[in-house]
Amino acid sequence: MTLTGLRTAPPRLVATDLDGTFLDDAERVPLRLRRAVTRLDAAGVQLVLATGRPARWVLPVVEQLTVRPLCLCGNGAVLFDSSTSRIVDIRTIDSQTQHFVVMVARAALGEVGTAVERPDSFVVSDEFVHAWSSIEHAVQGEDVVLSQPAVKLLLRNHTLSSREMYDIVRPHIPEERAHITFSIDEGLLEVGPPGVNKAEGVARVAEQLEVQREDVLCFGDMPNDSEMLSWAGIGVAMGNARPEVKAVADYVTATNNDCGVADVLEYWF
Repeated sequence: MTLTGLRTAPPRLVATDLDGTFLDDAERVPLRLRRAVTRLDAAGVQLVLATGRPARWVLPVVEQLTVRPLCLCGNGAVLFDSSTSRIVDIRTIDSQTQHFVVMVARAALGEVGTAVERPDSFVVSDEFVHAWSSIEHAVQGEDVVLSQPAVKLLLRNHTLSSREMYDIVRPHIPEERAHITFSIDEGLLEVGPPGVNKAEGVARVAEQLEVQREDVLCFGDMPNDSEMLSWAGIGVAMGNARPEVKAVADYVTATNNDCGVADVLEYWF
């Protein structure tokens, strides 16, 4: 990565995606990065982990660090304080909207399996084909799955890529009804509350901490990071990021396995 043009003053808030960004492919935080985060914290800079993961899935990451950061989970829908293990704020997508999105997706795609992330559980329909190994989910009829407010609605079609699903479904879902994105390639769309994404979540945290947009540094690799990288004062895409994510970033660093986040943080810390 060429750091030419990076400002001398360090950022006051650093927000980073986890999978494919902060974590290597073994889901570990590299030693160099752990040390950089410790120095960042000592300098009084706020770290925010911004992820599509639910809050319960960030704990194995936090346990690798010497700091207890704020965590934006569910693509910004949940603000989780890892220092107190408490959900500070939560945004949900209502049952009526879930039914609407599923109806539209089925009309456009045909086969669609559904699942929802709730604050305390992961519930899937009978037709849902898992994109990862799971032993923590409950299986229920789709009417039950969609019957309660959810942090995130998942739409699954294992015969298509996530980009193919997105390109087909997204034009039919008004942004004022729901936000649609994806963070893996294997035929899975993530549907959240309207207007809620990682950029909106980081902006909320920055406002609470009285940090200006230009003082925010963000890292990411997938389309669910794109708004955040575009919004940030400094947006950095990983070397392994999708081309459309690199296109909206100010800089491109090394891959997650080559400690690309540490390469940038070590410029200041």
